[in-house]
Amino acid sequence: MPDMQDAKTQHQNHEKQESRRLKKIGILAVCLLAGVAGYGIYSRYQNEHAVKKWTESESVPSVSIISPTEAPGTTTLTLPGRVNAWYQAPVYARTSGYLKAWYTDIGTPVKAGQILGLIDAPDLDQQYAAAKASLATAAAQRALAQTTSDRWQKLIAEDAVSQQEADEKKANYAARLAMEHEAAAEVDRLRALIGFKQLLAPFDGIVTGRSTDIGALIIGGASNTNNTQQPLFTVSDIHKMRVYVNVPQAYAAEIKPGITAALHLPEYPDRVFHSTFVETNHAVTPASGTMLVQMAAENADHALKPGSYAQVEFTLPTPSNIVRIPASAVLFRQQGMTVATIDKDNHAHLHIIKITRDLGKQIEIAGGISRSDRVIDAPADDIAENDLVSPDVKQAKADGAAHGK
Repeated sequence: MPDMQDAKTQHQNHEKQESRRLKKIGILAVCLLAGVAGYGIYSRYQNEHAVKKWTESESVPSVSIISPTEAPGTTTLTLPGRVNAWYQAPVYARTSGYLKAWYTDIGTPVKAGQILGLIDAPDLDQQYAAAKASLATAAAQRALAQTTSDRWQKLIAEDAVSQQEADEKKANYAARLAMEHEAAAEVDRLRALIGFKQLLAPFDGIVTGRSTDIGALIIGGASNTNNTQQPLFTVSDIHKMRVYVNVPQAYAAEIKPGITAALHLPEYPDRVFHSTFVETNHAVTPASGTMLVQMAAENADHALKPGSYAQVEFTLPTPSNIVRIPASAVLFRQQGMTVATIDKDNHAHLHIIKITRDLGKQIEIAGGISRSDRVIDAPADDIAENDLVSPDVKQAKADGAAHGK
């Protein structure tokens, strides 16, 4: 009986142990299932979060950010110019005739009053001779009228003639005197025309043009203002040259007394000529939007030639508000040329700008942005105000193309 009791007790203990083992296995299985389920839920959450984050990141465009650079302290402005003589005078004939001789050819240095050519005018010579004869006749008639008037004045004192007759003789003398003066004036006029047979240099200079030759018919009084006839000679004073250049209105305020400019001519690639400010026309031409500026350049060696083309290079101070950005940062909008910047929260803002100078790959602008702004380089054409962007800071590049919308 005791053995049976012990066996029963052992059986009960075994059942209890087996029950506890099964409970532990069940609990472990439940925990394992819960862990697997939790891991699955967590993994799904992580995947959804990653997908959401990726989607959000992909929906925010990435942009390149540059910083505007300060423009140099001086700006070089190069414009086409035209070189003219300090003085230039076309010489026309005042007397008609035929060219008898010319004494100076192109390139000849001349002094003021030097004879350039001589006109043969026989008709004028005959008119002059006739005028002198008419003057002599008028002088003789005036002398006779004067003598007669004096004689009649004495006779009237003796009551030998009437007052009427004396007055007539006196009036005749006055008329003859006036006729003598008229004849003398005609002689002076023709003498002046005789003097015009000599073509004279108006000032010291060089003959830069001759368009006539011996025997050519000369029409007196011809000038380029009323017909197409060319001047007989052209004399130029080239000890100093005038350089004319049309400056755009945007730079007109910078052109003032004291400014200088370098001249570059194609025939002298290794030489620079210096010029100084003379004057402006103080007006802007509406058709071109430019102001005419006159510069002066010394020309002691006569290297500069009248009529030459020159590149005029001004060195102008740059205003303090001028900055440079790549041309690729510019958007063309209906409101005008625009640049996009971003704020501290990475939102885009659009600014209308004013371009002061186009350097090709870069542009200089005044107003709209400052050096502290973060500028979007090569922005999307559809970028709008307050758009969220993802900045990618880099150094400003020099090239790029502008965008438009």
